Amino acid sequence: MKRNILILCIVILISCITTYFSGFVLANNEESRIVFAEKLHLREGPGLSFDIIDTLEKNKRLKVLDRQGDWLYVEVNEKKGWVASWLTQSEQINNVEKYAIAQVNQLNIRLEPSLSAPVLGQLHTGEQVVVLNERNEWVQIQHQQLTGWVSSEFITMNEGTIDELNNTVSEKTESAEIKESNHFTIIVDAVIVRQKPNLKSKKLGIAKKGEQFAILARDHHWIQIDFNGKKGWIYSFYGTFDNSSIEEEKEEQTITIIYNGTNIRKEPTTSSDVIMNVQAGEQFNIINKEHDWYKIQLSEDATGYVASWVVSTNEQSVKQDKKDNRKKGTLNGVTIVLDPGHGGNDQGTAGLRNTIEKEITLKTAELLKTKLQQAGAEVYLTRESDVYVGLHKRVSLAHQLAADAFISIHYDATEDRTISGFTTYYFHSYQESLAQFVHDGLSDQIKLRDRGVQQGNYLVLRENKQNAILVELGYLSNPSEEKLINTDLFREQATMGIYEGVLQYFDAQLK
Repeated sequence: MKRNILILCIVILISCITTYFSGFVLANNEESRIVFAEKLHLREGPGLSFDIIDTLEKNKRLKVLDRQGDWLYVEVNEKKGWVASWLTQSEQINNVEKYAIAQVNQLNIRLEPSLSAPVLGQLHTGEQVVVLNERNEWVQIQHQQLTGWVSSEFITMNEGTIDELNNTVSEKTESAEIKESNHFTIIVDAVIVRQKPNLKSKKLGIAKKGEQFAILARDHHWIQIDFNGKKGWIYSFYGTFDNSSIEEEKEEQTITIIYNGTNIRKEPTTSSDVIMNVQAGEQFNIINKEHDWYKIQLSEDATGYVASWVVSTNEQSVKQDKKDNRKKGTLNGVTIVLDPGHGGNDQGTAGLRNTIEKEITLKTAELLKTKLQQAGAEVYLTRESDVYVGLHKRVSLAHQLAADAFISIHYDATEDRTISGFTTYYFHSYQESLAQFVHDGLSDQIKLRDRGVQQGNYLVLRENKQNAILVELGYLSNPSEEKLINTDLFREQATMGIYEGVLQYFDAQLK
């Protein structure tokens, strides 16, 4: 009897030791993730239909216990539940063990590790990115705010921490591009200029879209510029190279009037005196641009101002060449105007939870703009803040830019709170194909009722000579739909759907 008790004690002791060391191994190998969405819902099960347990803030650390498809079972705040994996990122990003260097130019970053997956952006030769994961012949990387997959065939893998990556300063080299170029023009809204060619260096200031700087030197993907008399560094991907100066460009630039009876004014404001009226087709040389107005040469000794939304410019001269050279899976050379519905004193509709249409249309447009730009498109917003913009001015911007696509973003409402779903509208027959492609992309991504592609008599479509569509992304008047619409996840899925539809549409145009 005593012997049996002794054996039993030994078995229990071995079991405890095994469990302890097993737990020790698991604890040391456990996966951690960090929330990178502004808000992330912790749910009772792996899907959007499960109840929300808690709402997690950005940068919250998660302990991963299990996974099922695209969902992670995690422990956080002494609670356990499921989160969407695509709204988290590896904790190792701040102390990465590996990074990759692109060996080729315009290396596609894809949504999934497959050649058939949508292209989210591109890497340039010599660009360094953080490695998050590896799968067969694909590598998952973090590029700026983008997470995607690149082929391992076209990268070089190195080991080191993110601090080493950011602080690496190579010997200065002067490329053929620099030798042929003497100016660098900013093409994004704003970018930081730094003292040294690394992301942790002190900021000298902000360079804004359209500003042009003399090139002094280059360090791989960093450009040294003359920044207001100081030597500063900036990423080369945020601008273009050329030999002409700003003044030379302005002397060559002209505008063409696109409406009969257009007013030429004494000052750059609609309240200023009208000097003369001009007709569609008349051209004038540009002296300079002041906000939304062009100062133009009327005669040898007379000048005036014309609103930018009633003219087109000759800046489109190189766009067709870019379109002709566009490759499948990219939007290089494509100009897209995004129109966030309403704004200013026009708030649009409002939901029972006080969701204001003008606010979420702008959020949606900004997120979509990022995706389209990463694919190579030149993207403009009809408004970038809470301001009122007239419908004709929105259409005129599409005409002025010779936009390849105009997408107006809205959210619907009706007195019947049971009505739900998303709809895509067009007016002219030449707009229907784009509407169908975008609608198909949305139907693959969002789980709302599909109300189809319809013809809609909206001014931004009817008066638009460009390829224009209007999307209604669900009903704010439906309480359950409003709750879903007003989430980061829905906007991510909706913008991904529109992005994929746009990409498929322009791919279909290639012979």
